[in-house]
Amino acid sequence: MSVAGPAFGAALGLSVLAATAAVAVPTRRRATLVGIGTAGAGLAAVAAGVAAMGGSSFSAWLPDLLPLAGVRLALDPLGGLFVAVTGAVAVCAAVYGVGYVRPSGHGAHGDGRVMQATLPLFVAAMLLVPAAASVSTLLVAWELMALTSLLLVLAEHRRRAAVGEAGRWYAVMTHLGLLAILAGLVGFAAAAHGESFTQLRAAAGGMSPAVKGAVFAATLLGFASKAGVVPLHVWLPRAHPEAPSHVSALMSAAMVNLGVYGVLRVGLDLLRGGSRWWWLTVLTAGALSALYGILQAVVAIDLKRLLAYSTTENMGLVLIGIGAGGYFAAGGSRLLAALALTTGLLHLVNHAAFKTVLFCSAGSVLRATGSRNLDALGGLRSRMPVTTALFAVGALSASALPPGNGFVSEWLLLQSLIHALPTTATATAVAMPLAVAAVALTAGLAVATFVKAFGVGFLARPRSTVAEQAAESPLSMLAGTGLAAAGCVVLAIAPAAVLPRLSRAASTAFGSSAVDAVHGPVTLRLTGYAGSMSPLLITVALLAAALGALAGVRVLAARRARRVARLWDCGAGPLSARMEYTATSFAEPLLRVFDDVLAPETDVNVTPTTESAYLVERVQFQARVPDRIEHRLYEPVLSASRAVGEAARGLANGSVHRYLGYGFFAFTGLLIALAVIR
Repeated sequence: MSVAGPAFGAALGLSVLAATAAVAVPTRRRATLVGIGTAGAGLAAVAAGVAAMGGSSFSAWLPDLLPLAGVRLALDPLGGLFVAVTGAVAVCAAVYGVGYVRPSGHGAHGDGRVMQATLPLFVAAMLLVPAAASVSTLLVAWELMALTSLLLVLAEHRRRAAVGEAGRWYAVMTHLGLLAILAGLVGFAAAAHGESFTQLRAAAGGMSPAVKGAVFAATLLGFASKAGVVPLHVWLPRAHPEAPSHVSALMSAAMVNLGVYGVLRVGLDLLRGGSRWWWLTVLTAGALSALYGILQAVVAIDLKRLLAYSTTENMGLVLIGIGAGGYFAAGGSRLLAALALTTGLLHLVNHAAFKTVLFCSAGSVLRATGSRNLDALGGLRSRMPVTTALFAVGALSASALPPGNGFVSEWLLLQSLIHALPTTATATAVAMPLAVAAVALTAGLAVATFVKAFGVGFLARPRSTVAEQAAESPLSMLAGTGLAAAGCVVLAIAPAAVLPRLSRAASTAFGSSAVDAVHGPVTLRLTGYAGSMSPLLITVALLAAALGALAGVRVLAARRARRVARLWDCGAGPLSARMEYTATSFAEPLLRVFDDVLAPETDVNVTPTTESAYLVERVQFQARVPDRIEHRLYEPVLSASRAVGEAARGLANGSVHRYLGYGFFAFTGLLIALAVIR
């Protein structure tokens, strides 16, 4: 008997039970019961996904559940991967949320009944998306995911005006994306004369390249919007910071992955690969997103906004792997394609793990201090030692430095791009070196970003009263974050444990038999290419070197008499928090280097004294780095829409006769147009 089907059904059932409990039980028990139910749903989803990746697939058709089309569900290795990742993130977020929603010294965080009931439904909707096996089922699940996540983003709208603005941006962008997906998939179903995925696969081979290209372009826009790909990313740095932190973890570590799933499912599986330009487009969008996202992150001073832009960066890296895999497959290089796609999926799993750690840690800081501003933090290492250690694990992983898990997937990604050369194809010879440069530059900037976040936010001296008075988070919050951190450690030292299943998921996307592009239990070796790396041995060597250096320092120190002296301070007296680097000053050199890209805005106001124009009473300096794409692309569109709306007010003067006239002329014009067309 297949394990995947019952486990998946259990995940959905537990989600519904948790939502029911949120409505029915008293307030004091609500958080615990919702957390237990949602965590149970996540565990069941992990079991279903792992079983599906192992070959225990299932399918179901519920003809009476959805009018006209019914509901079709199926779970294969590709869908199983995304179900398992979503379930794992849900477990961590659910355990974390039990403590997070309880009131603290800085107020409650998303403890409302509606928010608690919506959270497990959001998890269920995310599980349904990769399990959908028809166009109608996918669209319904996608819209359910959008609506539930919107309610969660708006959970704290009464506390901050910025939440409402973030919700409006998210609602508009996610539904514009839905319209693009709807147009592409409905057109696909019409051309295939059927809406089940089986019918779409069978009909794709006989479609013209123009039709397939139009379907891919439309769906790519919609799915890329959900993945936070530049320039469709503008909702992400607004919505993720304003949502409750465990919801931010679910959105950033699980929901955005489903945009990547859509690209894989439609582009590789249903449309059977398509042309090379499809995947060059995906690769280019991924490279631009990775670079732009990390540039915005490196100058951000809002901790959760920094992490949101980091999501754009990492989704860009995933899309580089997917774009390269699709490009190599279209050119006939199946082994290289399998390596690139497997690497992209590995980075997706790694990102889910470390971004859960980082958002949960940021939520702990927010709950303890009431602030997300890095310039107002500092000194949290002594006040919140466990949270500091957990954030350090996430920051190391996100920095793509050994022994973090991000290092493994980015190293493999570089290998897949480098081994495409040398080549006689002009597009490959140009695109792959540029992609290598983008990945390398992104990795370097990621190090600077998380050194800033960790060093300024957690180390040195506190720069505000709230930072001085911070206290460690409740046990459930630390446990949820610790589970994700443990996942980071396992993925860092033993990635071979998941690579065979990722290879099977990649092969399902290609519609071919499984190819293990990377093999080896301890040392990872590339199949068919020169290249090997042992994450476990690297970790052991680094630990041995660190312990050896520490032992050497202690031995040398033991031979000398210990003296206590004040640190050298240039004669200025004891060091204070005002003498330390802030997040703004730390990023200022990089801001100068990338001035043309980031286009910072500065304003200096000098107020002279009333007695003399030469004596200054106050100098006020303001600096901000707006999202340049939003400023140049979206603001003109919004201004034009606002102007059209203002001008259209004259058409609605309250006259019923005028409104009847509008209807008459519109109906008459439609009849004339139909007569001419026919």
